[in-house]
Amino acid sequence: MQDVAFAALVHGVYVVTTRVGEKINGMTAAWVSQVSLKPLLVMVSIAPPRYTHTLIMESGSFAINVLTRDQVELAKRFGYKSGRTIDKLAGLETFAAPSGAPVLPQAYAYLDLKLVHTFAAGDHTLFVGEVLEAKILHPESRPLIFKKSDFF
Repeated sequence: MQDVAFAALVHGVYVVTTRVGEKINGMTAAWVSQVSLKPLLVMVSIAPPRYTHTLIMESGSFAINVLTRDQVELAKRFGYKSGRTIDKLAGLETFAAPSGAPVLPQAYAYLDLKLVHTFAAGDHTLFVGEVLEAKILHPESRPLIFKKSDFF
């Protein structure tokens, strides 16, 4: 069934970032969705063992960086190693969103969110954030669509 879900459901590819003081991290995510218009709410699904999960719980905020279709390698950079042991943002240009979360200026777009709800969902947590700021940085680009074959 999982293979059918991977093949049948269309997702973008995102880097979710957050900051707690001097601790910063980012992780690749595909399970991101808008959940409300008023207020504008967006959710991301993250497994509790992930370092970003811990940091979002501490910070109460996060950014979603929407990757472009030519950024598969950037997505892999944030997806295969833990931020507990390496600085995934080292050497990358970033700027701070209003929440303080790092934003990747090469991303197609970003959303800066304040955490408003968390929900347990099986082996993941749904983080629901209210959008504080959202900008398309590169309108000439196209967002990256998740294909299992790009990552496995």
